[in-house]
Amino acid sequence: MKGIDHITNMYFLGIGGIGMSALARYFYTRGVHVSGYDKTPSAMTRALQSEGIVVSHSDDPACLASEPELVVRTPAVPTSTKLYRHFQKHGVPMMKRAEVLGNLSASLPTIAIAGTHGKTTISAMLTHILKTAGIPCIAFLGGISTNYNTNYIGEPNPHWLVAEADEYDRSFLHLSPQLALITAIDPDHLDVYGNKEGLLESFSIFAKRLPPGGTLITGKGIEGMIFHQGKQLQYHPEAPADYYMGKIAVHEGIYHTSFHGKLEIGHVRSGHPGRHNLENALAAAALAHQAGVPAYAIKSALKSFRGVKRRFEICLQTEDTIYIDDYAHHPEEISRCIASAREMWPGKKITGVFQPHLYSRTKDLAGDFAESLAQLDELILLDIYPARETPIEGVDAHMLLKKINMDHAAYCPRNELLDRLNARETEVLISMGAGDIDRFAEPITQLLKNKALK
Repeated sequence: MKGIDHITNMYFLGIGGIGMSALARYFYTRGVHVSGYDKTPSAMTRALQSEGIVVSHSDDPACLASEPELVVRTPAVPTSTKLYRHFQKHGVPMMKRAEVLGNLSASLPTIAIAGTHGKTTISAMLTHILKTAGIPCIAFLGGISTNYNTNYIGEPNPHWLVAEADEYDRSFLHLSPQLALITAIDPDHLDVYGNKEGLLESFSIFAKRLPPGGTLITGKGIEGMIFHQGKQLQYHPEAPADYYMGKIAVHEGIYHTSFHGKLEIGHVRSGHPGRHNLENALAAAALAHQAGVPAYAIKSALKSFRGVKRRFEICLQTEDTIYIDDYAHHPEEISRCIASAREMWPGKKITGVFQPHLYSRTKDLAGDFAESLAQLDELILLDIYPARETPIEGVDAHMLLKKINMDHAAYCPRNELLDRLNARETEVLISMGAGDIDRFAEPITQLLKNKALK
């Protein structure tokens, strides 16, 4: 097989995925002929098509215009698909998305953001800081940056490659970072790791990917969870830490604080709502500082950062109704999302619509999900989104619902959701999940607008 830099025709199996589409955009902007398959049409596949990338929703190999030199695949697409079997039969080289990203990382100075929460927001914040400071970079984001309306940022002659370091399938072990951050290590992807010890071991191996002169930044407390002998710094909302925040104030939904420790910045204003995003801003600032970005550029960029789609995204805010769409799919993320909403709109009733993601995650963390969802005033629970998994006997939305200790919690079939919402009064509504619940964001927003006009 040719080296990746010399390939002229690539095919992406699962091109509509957030990580796959960013890679597809990277190669397309470099003049490579890029095409791909995704089972279901989506906003992402339509966007790729509008940019000139050929996307097919047919699994029939007869739809291929030509035989690619390299197929990039994601584990989300089963190996039983006709296209996968076709490429395998004809000996077409195939690489996982993580391997391709790792190949790029090996050739450019890389900043890798790892951890079970906050990766996408921190990556997008850091990219915006670098661009604000005039430092050329390329970035592969796990969400759509609102500032740039894309998940791929590309510039000529980049000084840095910014990449999310995804722990699923041990993908982050393909990266070669010079600077890395680990936000948190909470139990997740136990279908891959078996138990938390296996997960911790993988994060320790990730830390060892840093060169002797590299720097690891971690959320406080993680230093005792993994083994790392190199340079390690900590960030935390409170002192003592290498990077920490001063007093936090909330005024009309805007968070204000100051940064201290190795980086001193007064009057920090986060343009992205939510207390948890203030902590993400501190992490991004710490990375930027270690990358040599001056304090004034960091401060300016954080103020003008407009967020990431589906990361505490306020889709509607009127005098009577607020609607937020969020990617939260882990108990800790759900808790942080609800806590931020309570802090921003104290006294208002919070209704949550939650779509569990993966049977294995729901099974492994059912008790934690029940505890976090019970922090809502009202819950509407949808069916589990299976993604790459087959059903597990006894694991479904009803099993989870039985564990949730709250009066106002109910299961709802997907096709009845809009009618349920139309029939009730909501003050603060949050839709949460990593499956296809995002497809409800626009119709829910329109429904609430129409109700407000009545």
